[in-house]
Formats: sequence, C-alpha cells, structure tokens
Amino acid sequence: MKPQEFRASAALAAVFSVRLLGLFMIYPVFAAYAGTLAGATPYLIGEALGIYGLTQGLLQIPFGLLSDRIGRKIMIVAGLVLFGIGSAVAAISTSIDGVIVGRALQGAGAVGSVILALVADLTSEESRTAAMAMVGITIGASFLVALLAGPVVANFIGVSGIFWLMVGLAALGIAITEFVVPLAQRISVHRDAEAVPALLGAVLRNRELLRLDLGIFTLHAMLTASFLVVPDLLRTTLGVAVHDQWVVYLPVLLVSVAAMVPAIIVAEKYRRMKGVFVGAVAVLVISQVMLYFGAGNLFALLMALVVFFSAFNVMEASLPSLISKVAPAEVKGTAMGVYSSLQFLGIFIGGIIGGMAHQRGGSAGVFGLTTALAAIWLLAAVRMAQPSYLTTRLLPLGQNKAADAGLAARLRQVPGVVEAVTIAEENVAYLKVDTKYFDLAAAEALAGRS
Repeated sequence: MKPQEFRASAALAAVFSVRLLGLFMIYPVFAAYAGTLAGATPYLIGEALGIYGLTQGLLQIPFGLLSDRIGRKIMIVAGLVLFGIGSAVAAISTSIDGVIVGRALQGAGAVGSVILALVADLTSEESRTAAMAMVGITIGASFLVALLAGPVVANFIGVSGIFWLMVGLAALGIAITEFVVPLAQRISVHRDAEAVPALLGAVLRNRELLRLDLGIFTLHAMLTASFLVVPDLLRTTLGVAVHDQWVVYLPVLLVSVAAMVPAIIVAEKYRRMKGVFVGAVAVLVISQVMLYFGAGNLFALLMALVVFFSAFNVMEASLPSLISKVAPAEVKGTAMGVYSSLQFLGIFIGGIIGGMAHQRGGSAGVFGLTTALAAIWLLAAVRMAQPSYLTTRLLPLGQNKAADAGLAARLRQVPGVVEAVTIAEENVAYLKVDTKYFDLAAAEALAGRS
C-alpha cells in the first residue's frame, strides 16, 4: 500500500471508529440509566437501545447511492451532523421517548457505506483489500474498547455525558473528514465495495448469502437483547456496580479473543470453515442455555459470558470472510451492503423483542428468546454448503483490454481462477481465485498489465 493510500485509509478508519466508540460505549450502561428516565418500561428501554439500528439499516444503502451522485465527503459530514444532533437530543432528554428520538436520529447518520466507498475511491485495486481490512480491524477494536470504556466513562460523566461525548466525537469525525481525508480525484462505483441496485436481486435470491445474513441478524439481535439484562445480573449476582463492570468485561474479552484466534486459524488455514462456523453457532446456543438456567450463579454466569463472547468474536471474524467467499466476484459489494443492513436491523429487532421478553418474563424471558434465536440459526447453519475457500481479486486492465469480449473466458483458463467478469466502465476484472494455485503473472499478462 502506498503511503498516501495508507494515510487515507487510516483517516477514514478513524472516522468510522470515533462514531462507533460512542454507539457501543453505552451498551453496558444504558439499561440502568434508561430505567431512571420518565416513562421508562423494559419494552421502551429495549426500543431505545435498538432503535438506531432501524434507521441505520434502512438508510445504509441509500446513503451510499446518494454519495455516488453528490459526493462522499458531503454525505459523511451530513451523516455525522445527524449523529451529533441525535446525540445532543438524547443527552438533554429526561424521558425515554426523547432518548428514543435521539437514538433514531443517531442511526439516521448512516455513513458506513459511504466511508467504504471513499476508501475504494482513494485506493488502487491492488491495495483495496488491505485498506478494507484496516477499517474492519478498527471496527472490531472499537467494539472491544467501548465495552471496557463505557462503564469507566459513565462513572465520571454519566450516560448523558457519554451522549455529549458523542457530539464531540461527531465533531472530531467531521474535522478528520474535512482536513485529513484527501479529496478523491473521481467518484466511481466499485462493485467490490458498495451496493449496486441492479445486483440486489441476485444477492437476495442467493440462499447461501441469505443464510449468512440470517447469521449476522441473529448475532446482533442476541447481543442487543442480552445487554438489557446482563449488567443488572452482574450487579445482583457478582455484586459489581454497573460503573465497575469493566473489571468483569476485561478478562472475559481477553479470554474470548484468545479463544478466537486458533479457531480462525483452523477455519482459514486448514480449510475447516464450515465445521468451525457450525461449532461456533452451537456454542452460542450452549451459552444461552447456560444463561437461562444459571444466570443467578456466579460461576455459571461468568462461564456463559466467556463462552458467548468467544463464539461472538469467531462469528464477527468469519461471517464477512464467508460473504466474500460465497458472493460472486462482481456482487461482493452489494452482498456486503445487504449484510450490513441486516446487522443493524438485527440490533433493532433484538432491542424490540428483547424488551418485550424482559417486560413479560424478566431475564429468563430474554434468555429463552435468545436461546430460540440461536437454535433457529443453528438449524440454518448445519445446512450451509461447504465454502469454496476462494478469494476475490481485482485485476486492473490495460489499455483497450476492457473492450475485449473474450478476455473473461481466457482469464478463467488461468490456473487458480474459478470466476472472471470484466467490467468495462471500471476497467477492471473481478476474479474469484484459489490462492494456492493462482498464477498472478499469467493473469496480469492477459490483462495487459505485465
């Protein structure tokens, strides 16, 4: 990756992270805070926690498409302004209804797809995979840091203070966008990084992709529903106040990350993706059963959290990889757009039905619900096809090569190439390759790049 590409990718990853930090930071402390607001009920607390996922999920793809027309930076700044306004509304609200409105406005700033599109604008095809990986790592790190920082920060400035902090983070994100992120020389549609409306039908008809979409939807529905009751369980079972619960999350997350690494190595390096994937979903089911029957027991609660977050981290790492493996080369960006939208809609539904379950059945009701969700996912997962272990590669084309009607067919004859599609308007070939056998030199020679 060239230095200017690295700087641009790092700056955009920073914009992504400052926004996500605030959103995730309230998860471990929100339920206790929301319970003090006027008009709060368990159902409305769940709605307030999850509502940002509704607006985020519905507007993610439209924001990206609009940025193709009027500019990436304009849409990122507009989204961050909406996020900041929503944060301020939530900060000043003394009723649960006001916080719900603020959270919905936060989600309306759906800039994730726009950031990824701008990453693609500012990087070459050869560097794009590394740039996207940088953003992905930032997202995962933001989540882990936020879970630990949320209770600590709330202890000093309160949850309303966290919402004000989000206003500051939105301003920081705008400053980075305007003064650090370079202006793209041209805006292009990148099928590997953003959704293309004409390809939505192909994605929605692909059963294997829908199976993975169900997975991310269920995973985040379970996470959101769980945080409606887990902080209070840690308080009553372990005697740890909400503001001190980082001392619980820290070892749980460290152990879960340590457990994730060998699982991902086995899945990717030794090509045992389906076994690891199905096993992780089964572990999620076990964790929810443990929480249902043993939430009142100190040891069972801690073990259940370790088991849950270990499987959660495996899923967060493996699901995007599986989307890349399963999606045809030219629809990867569209598949990821649908996947991201379903992730946020899962947050919304998890808050809604988790709040209902909490109101009617307490913590047992919530974990009964999450157990059922995990079991449904397991039934779908065991029927998934064995992944192909193919990787999407972008191959820039030489002068006049995009007009060569037979180029795609010849590229498919290159060792290791399974799929090849040339897109004239992007002057690039989208390949699905087996990296063990892929002959890059031969492909570049055909593409006129050698």
